[in-house]
Amino acid sequence: MGTAALATLPILPTHALASPAYVLRPGAAEASLRGPDEPKTQVWVYNHSAPGPVIRIPRAKPVHIRVDNALPDPTTVHWHGIRIENAMDGVSGLTQQPIMPGASFDYRFTAPDAGTYWYHSHHRSWEQIARGLYGLLIVNEDTPVDVDADLAFIADDWRLDEAGQITEGFGALHEAAHRGRLGNWLTVNGDTKPKLNVSPNARVRLRCVSAANARVMAFELPGLTAHVIALDGQPLETPEILDGPLVLAPAQRVDLVIDMPGTPATFIINEVSVGDPIVAAELVVSGDALADRKNAAPLILPSNPLAQHQPDLENALHIDLLMQGGAMGGMTQATYKGQMFDMRTLVREHGQAWAFNGNAGKPVDPLVDLKAGQTAVIGMINDTRWPHAMHLHGHHFRVLEIDSKAVINAPWRDTHLMQPAERIKIAFVADNPGKWLFHCHMLEHHMAGMGTWINVA
Repeated sequence: MGTAALATLPILPTHALASPAYVLRPGAAEASLRGPDEPKTQVWVYNHSAPGPVIRIPRAKPVHIRVDNALPDPTTVHWHGIRIENAMDGVSGLTQQPIMPGASFDYRFTAPDAGTYWYHSHHRSWEQIARGLYGLLIVNEDTPVDVDADLAFIADDWRLDEAGQITEGFGALHEAAHRGRLGNWLTVNGDTKPKLNVSPNARVRLRCVSAANARVMAFELPGLTAHVIALDGQPLETPEILDGPLVLAPAQRVDLVIDMPGTPATFIINEVSVGDPIVAAELVVSGDALADRKNAAPLILPSNPLAQHQPDLENALHIDLLMQGGAMGGMTQATYKGQMFDMRTLVREHGQAWAFNGNAGKPVDPLVDLKAGQTAVIGMINDTRWPHAMHLHGHHFRVLEIDSKAVINAPWRDTHLMQPAERIKIAFVADNPGKWLFHCHMLEHHMAGMGTWINVA
């Protein structure tokens, strides 16, 4: 992609939906991940674009997107973070059968909440996302937000060989039992060190997304004051100044607002999770100055309908979730497909290294059956040596406690990063019927056992 502005598709129409408003074509292509002067990389992407095209849709109105599979493998598309109809969630083997090569699937859904989301493959996602099958999905606010520039910042760490090609070895069990597949080449918007061009005095909305398989990234914006206005698509009631690095676990999103200075300048955005800073992108302030916003009020996004769905903690159903396994973990055995195996057999014969409540892989029975409208509180214990980005499909949740300490005014999230040995409690209202995946978004962890599901009647 490599451009600063959001090269968006038209807003999807709200009238007759007999024909798809847009068609996504996952297929093989080439991308200049390392820059225009380097050999191109063979990738799997949507519509020959890495990342896929930015899709904008209206809030609370039906949309229709067709997927034509031009890949040699089956695939699906998951609309990450949207409280979507269950049959449209795109989870292979749970909500739909995979789209076979040469076949098509029509996704029809209504997004109730405005905000920053993303779409990606949910079939062999540890391979297909690592090859490039993802893109930015924006649900527009009902009234346009008062910003001068609306920019994408989609970060990914690709694993490339010396020739600039994606290395194989997807789903390696050694990696899956540790941190997951970590890349060695950083891109933003599918480009190396892209320049994001803005005008002096511009108020910039920066939509930050992590498309990494497993790496927890951290970004610093020296010389700039950024306000966090939304997390995982959901607005904060009160914007918060970004204090320290912007930490993005796999699949998380953060919306920032930055008021740029009135004179030309260049600001470096650095990735700092590995120690020495790596230049991720540049914000270049140039051109004619816009009206000075120094006395403007802070930008507060309008609330979403989700804000009305507060958990009823007094009548909540409480569920426990124990995470075990992985390298240097204490798990000795677990159940897989209804049969108990020791750890050695699980890893060597079944490719499983993790378990939830003693079950490796997606179990036959759900973690819990919930009534429509019921509040659930899930107490999770990370009894492993590794972090896990826990993602709940079809819902957002609030983190109530971390290590027995109450979290005050917790924001809504759909993906929470759990640290090793951490204990947390999350709460949500089960107001979206269907079978919903609940898994670690370190994709190799999910592949190797860290997945379950909830059933909402």
